[in-house]
Amino acid sequence: MLYSHVSQTMNKGEPVLVFLHGLLGSSEDWQSTLEHLPNSNWLTIDLPGHAKSYHYSCNDFKHCCQQISDAILSLLEPNTPIVLIGYSLGGRIAMLGSALKLFSNLNLIGLVVEGGNFGLQSDQERNERWQNDSRWAQRFREEPIAQVLSDWYQQVVFSSLNDEQRQTLIAKRSANLGVNIAKMLLSTSLAHQPNLLPALQRLTLPVHYVCGANDQKFRQLAEQSGLVYSQIERAGHNVHQEQPAAFAMTIQRFIDSLHKEVRDNNIGNHNG
Repeated sequence: MLYSHVSQTMNKGEPVLVFLHGLLGSSEDWQSTLEHLPNSNWLTIDLPGHAKSYHYSCNDFKHCCQQISDAILSLLEPNTPIVLIGYSLGGRIAMLGSALKLFSNLNLIGLVVEGGNFGLQSDQERNERWQNDSRWAQRFREEPIAQVLSDWYQQVVFSSLNDEQRQTLIAKRSANLGVNIAKMLLSTSLAHQPNLLPALQRLTLPVHYVCGANDQKFRQLAEQSGLVYSQIERAGHNVHQEQPAAFAMTIQRFIDSLHKEVRDNNIGNHNG
């Protein structure tokens, strides 16, 4: 079972916020966000190959979604309302599981995606991505992880980071085992992910996308998606790390909108 950490007290009437971190991350990445959500019920999960789930691996997206479902169901009462919140890789897993109905055994009432890629458009893009991920995986398997991370955080998507932030991340992420990261990187490669946007647009499930104002690529994806989204000022790709209070406020507003929708539906049913 994947490692997970659940809030000590559960407030009745509130959904459980389930957090999925990004590649190289851990459940601890959400700590500063959770400090700004003191009244929320929450559950954080270490993805396969990461942190305290380092000894688990997944074969593909479907397997990963099954492991996440199992971890959630082992801790929560059946039919507990859940809002799934995922960052980057965690966001892609959350979107795929929701869009392809792989979380159908969960009572999912909302989805928040932070900087998640909807999918690639062409076979050429998928082939290029696979080649790129394969090169990184080989490096993670064969080279000292700190050395690989030094180059990893030079990628364009992390361009909003300053040198101090980069060094902090390298030190923090060096606890990972390169061979496990390589396996997860290939199992959940964007090259294997279908373009999820059409399915997300058709979902009746409320979806809210979050991006940083300084994250040009993902800001553009959000603007063109047709989904409801929030753009957080003074943040790059990793909004919850750079602006935890603003990220937490966005989540709280989303939860409040879900409560309002339930109230309005109840009033409508009563009037009917």
